[in-house]
Amino acid sequence: MRTDHLLSNLHIAVTRPLDQSASLNLAIAQHGGTAISFPLLAIAALDDYQAFEQQLNRINTTDWAIFISSNAVDYAMPHLIKKFGKIPEHLKFAAIGHQTAKALAQYGAHQVLVPHTRFDSETLLALPELQDVSAKTIAIFRGVGGRELMAETLKTRGAAVYFAESYKRINPQQNADLLAAQWRQNKLDAVIVTSSEAMRYLLQMAQHAEWLTHVTLCVNHERIAEQPRQLGLKVLVASAPGDEAMLQCLSQLVKHHD
Repeated sequence: MRTDHLLSNLHIAVTRPLDQSASLNLAIAQHGGTAISFPLLAIAALDDYQAFEQQLNRINTTDWAIFISSNAVDYAMPHLIKKFGKIPEHLKFAAIGHQTAKALAQYGAHQVLVPHTRFDSETLLALPELQDVSAKTIAIFRGVGGRELMAETLKTRGAAVYFAESYKRINPQQNADLLAAQWRQNKLDAVIVTSSEAMRYLLQMAQHAEWLTHVTLCVNHERIAEQPRQLGLKVLVASAPGDEAMLQCLSQLVKHHD
């Protein structure tokens, strides 16, 4: 295990869902920092799947099924397979990234369109297969709420688009007292936030808290930085998605510390 002092003495709260934070927490520790787990997003099943089942009735006349996350796969595919007995042969699959495609393969969908460089809506939409979708029907499998970019773009290309929402995201925290306590003990320098939704939850819970004005929020997309910047908070944006860029972003804080 390589260790260095890139993040020496930094205390960093990680707000990713628990199952997505392990590698980053480990990397922080390897670079001499302390990771504080404070997940602001958790995935939960819907209370009622009636609306979702209704959308599945349209699969017979649907050309493409686009999956936005591996959660969308895990919460949707069992219903789909139960309803049709197997994967409908006419249906083409697309996934936002390799993890999502891997999850689809576990349910028997092996021919899956995936972007190769960045894994986001924009890159998936740029693929030639999704350019000419005029008069095609496309289902977007996702959680409740989410970005509209994918649907809007496909509609402008002439497709009929509908959402099939199979899970919801919730904030597992009741309050931000843990972070406030850490800060009072001089043990909170930065908070990593990697989704707009998590940022919204953080600001709702801690909006007028003193500690929030003293720590640095490290995000991985300009979009996530907008709201905290408007509030005059300290924000650093990583140069790229992924853990490496986030660690570089955090390392900028060390010199203020000495």
